[in-house]
Amino acid sequence: MITLRTALVAVAAVAVLGACGTTETAAPEPASSGSSSAAPITVTDARGKQVTLDRPASKVVALEWGEAEMVMSLGVMPAGIADVAGYKTWVTAATPDASVKDIGTRQEPSVDSIAALQPDLVIMESDDETLVPQLEKIAPVIVAKGSDASRNFDRLHEDLNMIATALGKTGEAARLMSGLEATLADGKAKLAAAGFAGKPFVMADGWKDGSKISIRLFGKGSLVSEVVTRLGLVNAWEGEVDAEWGLGTTDVEGLTALKDPDTRLFYNASDGVDVFADGLASNAIWKKLPFVEKGQVSKLPDGIWTFGGPLSCKQYAEAIVQAYTA
Repeated sequence: MITLRTALVAVAAVAVLGACGTTETAAPEPASSGSSSAAPITVTDARGKQVTLDRPASKVVALEWGEAEMVMSLGVMPAGIADVAGYKTWVTAATPDASVKDIGTRQEPSVDSIAALQPDLVIMESDDETLVPQLEKIAPVIVAKGSDASRNFDRLHEDLNMIATALGKTGEAARLMSGLEATLADGKAKLAAAGFAGKPFVMADGWKDGSKISIRLFGKGSLVSEVVTRLGLVNAWEGEVDAEWGLGTTDVEGLTALKDPDTRLFYNASDGVDVFADGLASNAIWKKLPFVEKGQVSKLPDGIWTFGGPLSCKQYAEAIVQAYTA
């Protein structure tokens, strides 16, 4: 089974994604905010474990970018994030300020760096659970699911609500989801009015290893597929995908299965390595694909995180609608 961490390591420097930054983010609060008289808070995380905090957390460390985005979008600036430079390349929905410390890579965060920040909460995803015993000696830990291809939109809502509860920001979470739902409803209406309701789409990213180009498809159940499905479009990729992230891998020959001339392909290359425009430009099979021949290939704006929170999903929806209606 593919996990996000495995997929990202497999693609070396490439397998993380991104796009545009048009969405406004709630103004972050200082890390010291929060009332010492606030009542204790108990949340149940993705492990099914109840975690009790003495008061809403305000000094937070996030080990994955989706959760870091959610913390900032809820109005709290994290004390630490894994791979801050990478985050700024791939995620523009919520921006860390200069106070945020880098606590190592997402694959191998530094426990010492986390401890030095003296956080009152550490947020991680299920893939990171082997670190929990060490981190629980430093601060309370809550584990987000991160992805579930059987119900990813509901999972997003649940992860956001869990984090918001721990931060005392449930009102902000409700507003974020309401804003996303409004964007999706508006986008769906615009696409329908332009005659695109029910049209097929494909979302991908890719990487090059020597002369070999591999393509990763975001199949049914992936978060971005859930977003675009709610816009009234249909994911055309029928290949095998994993049960957690909804991701599958193919090569350029595998794309020949996409025969519908109405199919539009979207891809992500936020780090500047564009295997679709550069690596496949002279490939005879690529050039004969219907969506290539018809000019229906769209590179997303840099900095849209395809595994993000409500603001990244909002950016993604807006970019898709723009590509169809511009």
